[in-house]
Amino acid sequence: MNLSDYRVSKKFKLSGISTDDTGKLERDRAERETAEIGAKLTELQDRLYAESQQSLLVVLQARDAGGKDGTVKHVFEPVNPQGIIVTNFKVPNEEDLKHDFLWRIHPHTPAAGMIAVFNRSHYEDVLVTRVHNIIDDQEAERRFGYIRNFETLLASRGTRILKLYLHISAEEQRSRLQDRLDNPEKNWKFNPADLKERGKWDEYTRAYEAALSATSTDAAPWYVIPADHKWYRNRVISQLLLDTLSDMNPQFPKPEFDLTNVTVGAI
Repeated sequence: MNLSDYRVSKKFKLSGISTDDTGKLERDRAERETAEIGAKLTELQDRLYAESQQSLLVVLQARDAGGKDGTVKHVFEPVNPQGIIVTNFKVPNEEDLKHDFLWRIHPHTPAAGMIAVFNRSHYEDVLVTRVHNIIDDQEAERRFGYIRNFETLLASRGTRILKLYLHISAEEQRSRLQDRLDNPEKNWKFNPADLKERGKWDEYTRAYEAALSATSTDAAPWYVIPADHKWYRNRVISQLLLDTLSDMNPQFPKPEFDLTNVTVGAI
C-alpha cells in the first residue's frame, strides 16, 4: 500500500485510481492493523489536545452513499469526543446565501488542540453548483482561488489539512442505494433526489476532477481513497491520519509549576 499513489496531482483522472483497490491486503489483516492504528491515534490526539498549539482539519467528500458517515463512525471511534468536532454541511439556508460561500465554513474550522471533520464541506459550492449550472466555469475558477487562499490562511495559523475523496464505482453506489431501499433500518437514509444526482454521474466526475486538481496543494493535499471495500477505506484513512499526526508531533506541555516536592496530603 503506497499512499502517495492516491495523492492528487495537478493533472489526474479518477479513472486512474481503482475504486476496488485493496493494496494487496487481506481483510482480516487490514482490520487488525486499523485497530492497532486506532490506539496510536488516541495517544496522538491526547497530546494534540493537551499541547493546544496545532489543529487538524479533515475534509470528507464523496458521491451519495460514498461512505462519509461510515468513515466518521469507524475511523474516528477511538478519538476522545472532547477533542473532535464533526460538522455536516447541508444545503445553504437563506441566511447562508446572503453571504459569500465560505462564510458558513470558517466558524467550524478547528481551534488549537482540536480535530475537526467536515462531512461534506465548502467543496459542495464548486461541485453541486457547477453540475447544476448555478455557477459557470469562470466563477468556479474564481472559487478555486478563494479556496486555496482560505486553506493557506488556515495552514498559516497552525491547522494541518487533510482532504479525502471517497472513491466508489457506479455499481457499488447502486448496491448501497438499493440496500437503503431494501433494509427497513436504512430507509431513513434514502432520498429520492439521490437517484437524480446519480443520473449526473459523468458531470460529477468532471467536476470532481477539476476541483481536486485545482485545489490539491502542499498545504492542503487531496487523496482519492478507494472506497468500494469499506475495510480498506478505513485502513487507508487511518494510516493517513497516523502519518499526519505523527508528522505534527504534538507534545504534552511542561508543567507551569515546579512539582518536584509536591504531594497530595490527606484531607
